[in-house]
Amino acid sequence: MKITLSVIKADVGSIGGHIRPSARLKQTVENYVREHGRQLLIDSYVGSTGDDIAILMSHQLGVDSPKIHELAWKAFMAGTAVAKEQGLYGAGQDLLKDAFSGNVRGMGPASCEMEFDERPNEPFLLFAADKTDPGAYNLPLYLGFADPMYCPGLLLSPQIAKGYSFTIMDVSYTEGDRIIELKAPEELYDIACLLRDNERFVVESVHSRATDDIAAVVSTSRLHNIAGKYTGKDDPVALVRVQGNFPATGEILSPYRLSHYVAGTMRGSHNGPLMPVKLNSGVSFFDGPPVVSAAGLCMHEGKFTEVVDLFDHPFWDWVRNNAAEKAAEIRMQGFSGPAMLPYSELEYGGVVDKMNQLDKRFNVRGASGSAKGRSKAA
Repeated sequence: MKITLSVIKADVGSIGGHIRPSARLKQTVENYVREHGRQLLIDSYVGSTGDDIAILMSHQLGVDSPKIHELAWKAFMAGTAVAKEQGLYGAGQDLLKDAFSGNVRGMGPASCEMEFDERPNEPFLLFAADKTDPGAYNLPLYLGFADPMYCPGLLLSPQIAKGYSFTIMDVSYTEGDRIIELKAPEELYDIACLLRDNERFVVESVHSRATDDIAAVVSTSRLHNIAGKYTGKDDPVALVRVQGNFPATGEILSPYRLSHYVAGTMRGSHNGPLMPVKLNSGVSFFDGPPVVSAAGLCMHEGKFTEVVDLFDHPFWDWVRNNAAEKAAEIRMQGFSGPAMLPYSELEYGGVVDKMNQLDKRFNVRGASGSAKGRSKAA
C-alpha cells in the first residue's frame, strides 16, 4: 500500500514569549485537522516542541498535495485566530503570506514529506526541533546512516552495509533547489566536507542504496531567506524510517547523546547545545537551549499506533543534564567569539545596522586626509 507521510510545522503563537503554545491553541489546530481532514487523511497526530506545533498526516495524495498543504495552512490560521484572541506572543508568526497559494513551501511553515510502499510493519520516527535551523540534523543523520561507531548495522547487516545516498541542498541558494547527491561510504569525506557547514548545506533526504527506498527527509526552508528579515528560527522537522533495511531506532537516536552545538537559541543569533527533550516540552533558558523531540510510531495501512516518547527515559535525563552544563558554559562567553553566530548569520538587524554606522567612521592610518591614528601598537 503506497502511503505518504507529511509533517507541517509552524509557530502561530505562544505563552510568555517564545515558550510554548497554549492548550487551547493546540487543541484548535488538532480539532481543525480532525474535522476537515476526514475525506483527505487516513490518520493524523498533532504535537508541540517549544513554541512550535507540528501536524503529522498519513494519506494517499502524494507529496506536495495542495489539498494536504491547504488543510495544514487553514489549521494554523484557525490557531492564529485563537492566539490573537488570547493575546499570545507571535500570533501567526510563521505564516508569512496573506493567502494560501497551493503549497506551504515558501510561505513560512516548515514541511517534509515522503511517499513509499508501506512495509508489513512500518516503524518511523518524527523529530521536531525548536530554536535552531535545518542543519541541526546534519550530524545526527551523518552518524546514524554512515558511521559504524554509531550505526553498527553498517557492519552487521548485509543490506545496511550497502550504504546510503545523501541528497544535500545548498540552502543559501535562493533561485531554486540547488542539490547534490553523494554516496556513502565512497564519498564519505565529500559528505562531511559539506555537512560541516550547517548554515549552508543541509541534508534534504537519505535513500537506501540496497533498495533505493526513502529513509529520511528534512524540512530545509530557511525563514530569513523567505521573509528577508528575522521572523524566528527555522525550527525544522524530520521523518526517519527505521529497522529492516534502515538503521535501528537506537542507532538513529544514539547521535543525540552528543547534544552537539547548533545555531539558534536567543534571538536566533547564538550557538547552543541541541538538548533532547520530552514531547510537548517548552523552552526556558536564554530562549533555549535549542531542543529536539522524538516521537516513535508504527503504521499499518496508514493508521498510526499510539505515540512513544523516545526521549522520555532516565538515560536522556543524564543527557539533558550534560546539555545544560554545555549551555551554561558557552553562555558565560556572552557575545564573544563562537558563543554568538558570525556576522553573516546574525538574524536580528541591530548588529548589521550598527556595523554599517561604524564602518563609515573607520579610516586607514597614514592615508591622505587622515589626521588621526598617530599612535603605534607595540
